[in-house]
Amino acid sequence: MPVRPEPPAAAAASWRRRLLDLVEFRPRETIALGVLCLGLVAGAAFAYARSLPKSAPRSLATPLAVPSLEPSAAATGGLVVHIAGAVEKPGVYTLPAGARVIDGIRAAGGAAPGADLAAINLARPLSDGERVYIPRRGETVPAEASGGGSTQGGGSSGGKVNINSATSAELEALPGIGEVIAQRIVDYRTQHGPFRSVRDLLKVEGIGEKKFDSIKDYVTV
Repeated sequence: MPVRPEPPAAAAASWRRRLLDLVEFRPRETIALGVLCLGLVAGAAFAYARSLPKSAPRSLATPLAVPSLEPSAAATGGLVVHIAGAVEKPGVYTLPAGARVIDGIRAAGGAAPGADLAAINLARPLSDGERVYIPRRGETVPAEASGGGSTQGGGSSGGKVNINSATSAELEALPGIGEVIAQRIVDYRTQHGPFRSVRDLLKVEGIGEKKFDSIKDYVTV
């Protein structure tokens, strides 16, 4: 007898059952599929992270050059002066334009004990590049103490320091001669008279053969 075709509704229900049979998963297969999906997501995230540009570590990064913010004296209209002699901190200082001798003394820490401030003009305006010498009591004031940057009077001869006429400040310019030894040289010639030869410096306390050898080519009588 002829096969009767299934009704459309029954045929559709049969196909749905077959499709559900195909996509139906057992619990173990479901877990495996979930792990696989997580692995795919993690791998994609890792690949994306590696594709991003890398920044240099902070400790290895090249520091930016920071320009100095301290202006030069010339740029600001300041004065560079050398304050020497009887002050607490002799040296080179930068002062504002219009500064006076008293300002230079203050910049150098103030007058040292024994300074003869009455021997100089404290109100004199300073000029750029000059050297100001502050004498001690009883000390002859060098010419440059009342002027700007002139050669010291009587202190040198032929480029050498005359130990019979140089001030203690001029003697301090010699190699290895500090303030104490320079004052001893001045005191020695005051007590014993002028040096007859440069070797007479060996009679000054604190000057031995080694120190004498370092200064003998720079002094004269």
